[in-house]
Amino acid sequence: MKLTILGCYAATPRTLTNPTSQVLEIKNRLFLIDCGEGTQVQLRKNKIKFSKINHIFISHLHGDHLYGLIGTISTFSLLGRTTDLHIYGPKGIKELILLQLKLTESWTTYNLFFHELESKESEVIFEDNRVIVKTIPLKHRVYTNGYLFQEKPGERKLNVEAAQHYDIHTAYYQKIKNGGNVTLDDGTVIENEKLSFDPIPAMSYAFCSDTVYNEDVIPIIENADVLYHESTFLETEAQLAQKTLHSTAKEAATIALKANVKHLVLGHYSTRYDGIERFKEEAQEIFPNVLLGDDGLSFEF
Repeated sequence: MKLTILGCYAATPRTLTNPTSQVLEIKNRLFLIDCGEGTQVQLRKNKIKFSKINHIFISHLHGDHLYGLIGTISTFSLLGRTTDLHIYGPKGIKELILLQLKLTESWTTYNLFFHELESKESEVIFEDNRVIVKTIPLKHRVYTNGYLFQEKPGERKLNVEAAQHYDIHTAYYQKIKNGGNVTLDDGTVIENEKLSFDPIPAMSYAFCSDTVYNEDVIPIIENADVLYHESTFLETEAQLAQKTLHSTAKEAATIALKANVKHLVLGHYSTRYDGIERFKEEAQEIFPNVLLGDDGLSFEF
């Protein structure tokens, strides 16, 4: 699983920082999460192929998470895209994008599918044979969701030596990989655990965009391998975090600790601060495994 941070600063774009956008590579799937201004440029800088992105997840309709979307959609057409593109986001995102396409007469060269979200409960919004994606309802100034990406368990690994020991025909090998037992000609049942090894553990990634401190997310993201949680402010500005419905680095770490995640990635830093190292220092007082997100950084788990 690989996470590439395209942008992770709050609100206003600057010459050296970008608003929220990131790419998650999981089980050979590439998902674009949020699409602030400059996302196209950041995709190119990080050598991510536009053609591999078939699903875009937007957390909410604030500009620093959305304003790069129309440009990205249009550029896909300029590049001759024909593959379907699916966009997941709050109700209203379809109207917003289609109006821009209509007024600029920039209709896409590919099918564009919108999956508009309204539920305030966690729900499955995408699933294929490798990955499942659920919403993480958040509390912000507008309707907002985070997203939980979960790998589906892979096949079990065949214990060839054991299979040969029991003289099991190769025709049964796929059944064994799928977790099935094997019945020998004499009626003896060989349990799958004797014929295979556990698959590589499935991984999960939780993306918690703009939100006030909210323990309601804990049951949804519990035991995730990686949690990205917004940390707009330091504790010195905790009152401002409450007022704007954002979180501090300490609060993000507290969620990580209570949810028993393995790694915490911080981001969405306010640009009022001189640097971001203090965010890590503050979070590590609560939770040890803290990574500082920053534009252009990639993390492999």
